[in-house]
Amino acid sequence: MKEEFERMTFDQKVSYLVANRNSLPEELALDGVKVLAQAGEIEYAVVLARDKGMIDRAIQILVDAGDYLWAAMIAKNANRDDESENLYREGLQYYIDMEMFGHAISAANALGLPSDEVDILFRRGIESESSGMDLAHTRDMIDCALESLDIALIGRDDEVSRQVLSTLNEEREKMAKEDQDKR
Repeated sequence: MKEEFERMTFDQKVSYLVANRNSLPEELALDGVKVLAQAGEIEYAVVLARDKGMIDRAIQILVDAGDYLWAAMIAKNANRDDESENLYREGLQYYIDMEMFGHAISAANALGLPSDEVDILFRRGIESESSGMDLAHTRDMIDCALESLDIALIGRDDEVSRQVLSTLNEEREKMAKEDQDKR
């Protein structure tokens, strides 16, 4: 099979790997992960690497792609708690630097940072999103940011995601109460 795989074009390899990822022979696993990562099929590459026991490779692919949250979860699931915490910390800084505050909030919650620090990140996210915008539209922007964060968490069923969703719901309730108080 390895010889057949090597004769395939790059696109054929990618198609083959995606279609056969669950039954891929061990001899093709490492090459398969490399090809998928090179093709930009990050999710497939990570899942293949993880499923074939290449945890370090899966984590590195995610770090290279800037997905520290998933990398930290893979480390945690592999009983690498210290590495997981370090990835959350690196991710928190990366997400703040990249102004990806929804992700930063997720990392902060995973690290168990105090709620006042999480609130600061939330506010920084709002400030970042609102810079250069008409302040009359700030409320719409906040709603949009909340909705974006909510959408980003679709399909995730881990403790951090549940905490973020809980915080989102609390913020929505606060905003609704503020609207009622203004009337």
